[in-house]
Amino acid sequence: MNNFFQAIARRDADAVQALIDAGADINAADERGRTPLLAATHANNPAIAKLLIDAGADIHKQDHILDNPFLYAGAEGHLEIVKLLLAAGANTRIRNRYGGVALIPASEHGYVDVVRELLTSSDINVNHINNLGWTALMEVIVLGNNSPNHIEVAKLLIEHGADVNIPDKEGVTPLRHAKRRRFNEIAALLEHAGARL
Repeated sequence: MNNFFQAIARRDADAVQALIDAGADINAADERGRTPLLAATHANNPAIAKLLIDAGADIHKQDHILDNPFLYAGAEGHLEIVKLLLAAGANTRIRNRYGGVALIPASEHGYVDVVRELLTSSDINVNHINNLGWTALMEVIVLGNNSPNHIEVAKLLIEHGADVNIPDKEGVTPLRHAKRRRFNEIAALLEHAGARL
């Protein structure tokens, strides 16, 4: 195993910095295609992620399952790393293995702070449609559980321009899904925004 990955597993920022200073390859991938930066993101270690970013790590490189630091941080709700990557110029259009952008899994999981950060501090496409035919708003309804966080995410998406009438591949609208699932608060938000059945 590359020394970077051992140091990251130990959460040893000093060892990571020493490797950087010694000229070790900060973009060397492990057997899963992960770079040290992606490994630091998996470990939710913003301090080590920042060291690697500041040293010029490739923030866009994807692993064997098409994750990269930005996509993974968004999907797992790692807000501090999302902020670091946005500040470093993360490409918000890179897609995960489902054809989605970081906003979609962040919304599905109800990560309010990450969704807010993506919508207010980046150029992410609020209406991006993934391979399943779903937008972030649709995922909140189809895969969410109507928690207060999911309701807040739906509200944020709508406030930031989500098209409330983009249907799924079968032509079923977000409002119809919300009513079928008895997600009354989300249905009310959709209706207020002009959603149609």
